[in-house]
Amino acid sequence: MDLISPGIGLILYQSVILLAVLLPILCLVSILKHQFDGNDKLVWVLVVIFVPILGPILYLTMGRKKRLEGK
Repeated sequence: MDLISPGIGLILYQSVILLAVLLPILCLVSILKHQFDGNDKLVWVLVVIFVPILGPILYLTMGRKKRLEGK
């Protein structure tokens, strides 16, 4: 066992954890910077916060299309 280089499992685990922490933050920043119709902004913030992995993915695939072009 080589103590200097981490195993592939550790690298994969750290990548998933980093993605799970960083993706919601980036989505929340994007949501708060742009205009949405009606209560869509509040709905997307709640989805991203309360649906951990799937929420940001849903926002990136569906929510970005619903932003208003004003900002």
